Amino acid sequence: MKIAILGYGTVGSGVYEIITNGKSLELEKIEVKSVFARSRDKMHLATDDINEIINDEEISVVVECLGGLNPAYDFIKRSIENGKHVVTANKAVAAKYLDEFVELAEKNNVKFIFEASVGGGIPWLVNLERTRRVDDVKRVYGIFNGTSNFILDNMYRNDQEFDSTLKAAQDLGYAEADPSADVDGGDVVNKIILSNALAFDIHVQPDFPTYSMRNITKNDIDYLKQYDLAVKYIGETNVEGGKYETSVMLSIFGKESQEAAVPLNNNIISLDGSFIGELKFYGQGAGKFPTGNAIVQDIVDINEGSTRIDVVIKNNLSYSEELTRRNYLVRSSVELSGELIESIEQYKGNFYVKTKEISLKQLTGLVDEVKEKDSSFVVAKFHK
Repeated sequence: MKIAILGYGTVGSGVYEIITNGKSLELEKIEVKSVFARSRDKMHLATDDINEIINDEEISVVVECLGGLNPAYDFIKRSIENGKHVVTANKAVAAKYLDEFVELAEKNNVKFIFEASVGGGIPWLVNLERTRRVDDVKRVYGIFNGTSNFILDNMYRNDQEFDSTLKAAQDLGYAEADPSADVDGGDVVNKIILSNALAFDIHVQPDFPTYSMRNITKNDIDYLKQYDLAVKYIGETNVEGGKYETSVMLSIFGKESQEAAVPLNNNIISLDGSFIGELKFYGQGAGKFPTGNAIVQDIVDINEGSTRIDVVIKNNLSYSEELTRRNYLVRSSVELSGELIESIEQYKGNFYVKTKEISLKQLTGLVDEVKEKDSSFVVAKFHK
């Protein structure tokens, strides 16, 4: 099997190195024929002309490692239309255009696989598919973003402020110069959208409640520590009675929980099945070789003809913000009152408001009220 790699950055070079340096029999059957790069000088197989790859009948798999929406969307679409399987780690383009890519792949009798786009090297999506063969999944949730976890873990363990920890993450290469996707939720939004597709056969728009973590402070962490609690940045979807509910926000866990113990830039993602119960998948959620490994596994699956369930988008669930009821914590400089409030505590100049068990819809109304008075507020869900 001959493949082409689009992009020779961190992930693309990782895919190339695994295939060319690996010793397994499966890898001996795979050859990298071409690499799309901006400069032909980047490596010996490089081309800066995508048409050389698209029109090459020997190339049966295109591995998209460019990231972003453009030109990734166009290159993926043209590859599929020309009868080539596509494997990608690009969660942004996969989440936005999933239904279109799935329909195109079916029409052209090829595979569109995106295992590496969620959880990096963690075999999350493939096991979600496997669970679905015999079970109904009722819930998916977890730490989908390693940068956010690095920040929160460092703040918790080393008594650091958000800004200094973010800079450390940037210095280590965990966070981009513009960290918005990691700390404001965009990255987790894309990953939970793709997880929803495989877990629940829905392709949802990114318009569900998503709250940034960028306002969290050392004082907030210290407040929670008093009660043996920790906070993590969580994407979550619940399904019940033909309805689904999705959110991305800070979530509060007891310090004995597995989520609270996840260190550094690791991920942990969970599913809850009707028969199997809760399963957790832990490991490196990003990086050159973890992500590269997941991509190469997809390539081997295609070459070996291994059964991978085709994504089917049914969209037969309706969205509801009243599916679950939880307690929430709102930290603000402004004291809140009303029937939704269970308790209020003052700590180092701020009010920590615990709500009664309320719906996401009620939380949205409460947050809208807080926003008008305090733009630096923090909201977190008590996990259960």
